[in-house]
Amino acid sequence: MGQLREIVPTAEPWRPPLNSPTTKREKSATAPGAAAEPVATEPTSRLFRALSRLRTFEALRYREFRLLWLGQLSTAMGTWMDQVARGWLIYQLTNSPAQLGLVRGVQAIPIFLLSPIAGSVADRYARKKQVIVVQLLDGLMYTAMAVLILTGQIKPWHVYVTAFGMSIVQTFHHPARAAMIADAVPLSHLTNAIGLNSVVFNMSRSTGPAVAGVLIAMFGTGACYVLQAAFFFLATFLTSILSIGQSPPTSTHGHAGKEAFGRSIVEGWRFSWSNESVRAGLLITVTASLFIIPFTTLLPVFAKDILGVGATGQGFLLTGMGVGALSSAVLIATIGDRVPRGIVMLGGVILYGLSVVAFSVSPWFKLSIVLMIVVGLFHVTSHALVQTVIQTYSPAGFRGRTMAIFQQGHFVLTIGAMLYGAMASLWGAQWTVSMMATLGALSMVLIYFTVPSARHIR
Repeated sequence: MGQLREIVPTAEPWRPPLNSPTTKREKSATAPGAAAEPVATEPTSRLFRALSRLRTFEALRYREFRLLWLGQLSTAMGTWMDQVARGWLIYQLTNSPAQLGLVRGVQAIPIFLLSPIAGSVADRYARKKQVIVVQLLDGLMYTAMAVLILTGQIKPWHVYVTAFGMSIVQTFHHPARAAMIADAVPLSHLTNAIGLNSVVFNMSRSTGPAVAGVLIAMFGTGACYVLQAAFFFLATFLTSILSIGQSPPTSTHGHAGKEAFGRSIVEGWRFSWSNESVRAGLLITVTASLFIIPFTTLLPVFAKDILGVGATGQGFLLTGMGVGALSSAVLIATIGDRVPRGIVMLGGVILYGLSVVAFSVSPWFKLSIVLMIVVGLFHVTSHALVQTVIQTYSPAGFRGRTMAIFQQGHFVLTIGAMLYGAMASLWGAQWTVSMMATLGALSMVLIYFTVPSARHIR
């Protein structure tokens, strides 16, 4: 996949100044993987020219980011469609509600076990090749699923094996793709770029399941998997014409090397803990993933037993959260690099927790929808802004590993969902959501006072 490179450990961890993280990047603008020239230097579509004039879409003036962004849109659509198609398929084959949860559970295992390895790989080899390989593998597995379904050969074990396989390749996909964003734009536009990525993620979360539902209703799950495969093959093509990520990233000092693989994983964890800004960001996202974000696990209980609106009402609640998240992502893309990110992260997650508490005690459906919009608004502060901070304060040679640790928040979220389920069986859904979300908000207050650097992050 590429020539081995070393991340040379240093006596002191890399620490950018808290108030001006862009300085390191400006000095390395000519290094391999530096951001491409803006749109003015090359032909582009009328649409992108118009969009890039708006502050919200500034990062789209860079060709490399445009390609990454369109690729993100393609892979996100395919992934969110799979959330519907795979669940529908396994239920159709087994008629077992228990297996709906089991097929999701097997996908959490690779994230926990392989994320540290995936991060180290992303920091040692050419990221472009990694992304191409994993997207191609995803596309081939979706194609295999489509063929099995359309020929009537599909079995439940096929669903489980491909779910596990796709989780493995996705575990290696995210750190490499996320780390490439910082190579595609100047660091001064990184918040805008990650905000735009969050925009397409939340757009896909709303439209992908709807597209999947329509295809399944009209043509069956086989047609859905055909389109999912097409999305990943399109993303593979878009990645193949990138001019960044073709060489292994360099270390903090720009030296190639031959550091042992295991040691590079340890160095990634050491850097993430020793750099105060990265550590604060990871603490925020892990805490939110454990205490607050998993509340959606109990939405069926609220929809059916508390609000009495059934599955249709649950869909409206999720749509409300999606609208709020999309609005927040647009806001972050527009002004995210002009606000004190540490305060916004901490304050946003505190308000996230409090709005979830308010939702848990709401007796009226319409009020609950409004509160879910508010919940969505603050949800993005625990993801997009944290990702921006982690990438801003990580040198190029560490970004894959720090983003892999960030990715492990998904496993923490699974643990949180299990806690929510166990506690709800003892104390009920409303008390469980109220208690856990309150703990999440209080944890942010604790981080504010015990990690002073967190509130000074710019």
